[in-house]
Amino acid sequence: MPMNSNLGRAPTMQTVLGGLGARSNALLNQYLECSRQTLQMIIDQPGLLNGIELESVGGGYARNLLFGDGKISIWAMTWSPGSCTSIHDHHCSCCFGVVAGSLTEVRYVSLDHQKVKETERLVRRSGFIDCLLPSGPNIHLMANNSEEDAVSIHIYGYDHNLHASSIRAEYVAVYD
Repeated sequence: MPMNSNLGRAPTMQTVLGGLGARSNALLNQYLECSRQTLQMIIDQPGLLNGIELESVGGGYARNLLFGDGKISIWAMTWSPGSCTSIHDHHCSCCFGVVAGSLTEVRYVSLDHQKVKETERLVRRSGFIDCLLPSGPNIHLMANNSEEDAVSIHIYGYDHNLHASSIRAEYVAVYD
């Protein structure tokens, strides 16, 4: 019979739950690292997208489902010049990589349940990878402010058959 570090005493609730938390964090880190590696492979080998017909929308962006298995969904997004998302956050993990072109990511801080204030504006060029967790803060807007089309790949931790998108809520920006 294995002994625990409490020398035969029954574990405390804190020990049991703390152990689960540590194991969950380790699994989460493995998932994020696997997502990063997958995005890096796609970025390093853009020919993987050859033969996959990606829908584009003039003046907007389009989502193209590449893979979904009930736990994750992977989308290729095409971005026309001038296109952008709403200001939003996610109900799930969101890892993304820029395959071609560049995107501007605008990050925000929440002022209340509807209003946000811009905190930073970052240009994400081809090769950029990031992972966001639903625990946040992850309120942002993505835009193609360049004059050329862009393509990004997004790995979301949700079943595309159960949810229309990864967006949890949309926000309105407040300016001073």
